[in-house]
Amino acid sequence: MDKIIGDFLDRLEIGRQQTYKNLALYPLLSPYSAGLEYLLLDEALSESLIEVGEVSEGGSVPELRVVNKSDMLVLILDGEELVGAKQNRIANTTILVDRNSTVVIPVSCVEHGRWSYNAPRFHTQNRMMSSNLRARKAEQVSYSIRSIGEYRSDQGAIWDGIAERAARRDVHSPSGAMAAIYEKDRPSIDEYIKEFRLIDSQVGAVFMINGKVAGMDAFGKPDTFSKVFKKLLESYALDAIDWYQPDEASKAVKSEVTKFGKAAASASTKAHPGVGLGTDYRLESSHVTGFTLALEDQILHLSVFTRGNGNSGGRNRSRMERFTQRRRNRAY
Repeated sequence: MDKIIGDFLDRLEIGRQQTYKNLALYPLLSPYSAGLEYLLLDEALSESLIEVGEVSEGGSVPELRVVNKSDMLVLILDGEELVGAKQNRIANTTILVDRNSTVVIPVSCVEHGRWSYNAPRFHTQNRMMSSNLRARKAEQVSYSIRSIGEYRSDQGAIWDGIAERAARRDVHSPSGAMAAIYEKDRPSIDEYIKEFRLIDSQVGAVFMINGKVAGMDAFGKPDTFSKVFKKLLESYALDAIDWYQPDEASKAVKSEVTKFGKAAASASTKAHPGVGLGTDYRLESSHVTGFTLALEDQILHLSVFTRGNGNSGGRNRSRMERFTQRRRNRAY
């Protein structure tokens, strides 16, 4: 465990449980406060301070171009959805975009059946990929970095995950859009999220579904978490709704959160240059998978998931091995 991550985790305190049906949230409190100033993706897009588009007229599924036209840093979060252009995408990791700069970012498609422009640029609808699919993607990206040094996902596995969930939720979308699942489950999502609230000094949360830890997201300052709280909560609620079994009681206990925190603290870390600014640390152990983005020894975003929680285990690894072999053999 890298010292800056270990120190950040050591300062986290677990708050009082909040629960609704099969979703539980344990607030993470901390006096830690990063001094960096930045805009979040939704803020920058709403103020037209950045432009996100295809890398060329023809486009490239796993890449988008981000142009930051402002004097502010911009933070794009792992799993945030970008809507428009030739197909909707999500960010493959958390990325800090420098002031007045252009960067090509790694993304995954979340709309399998469309490859045509419906808008020249991307916009936001304040959505994030569900926590379970983010967990799978995090493991895929870590494997890709180790194998080929690129922040790539297994695109086929992501499409499969979206299609499987759409079938379970009886969602029909001509383009296979992840957005259609959110739209179908919007009433249930709203029912869940109204039962949870922010508290003072909260920098993150550990989320539990059906009595088991699904994952945690924490940030370098409370202001960031407060702005993304609803979006994150919805992404975990989407899984809770999918896995809800009204006849089966589940109990969330704090000892499981403590155990998860220890697993995160004992995970191995390996540093890689971030896609934009900063250092991307990949966290891996037999129990957890995740990442941290840091700049100038300050934590921006830490995300950790229970490994194999709804994952496909060895089958997923086999798919990634085939994926990376294809990448090595690709002609450029």
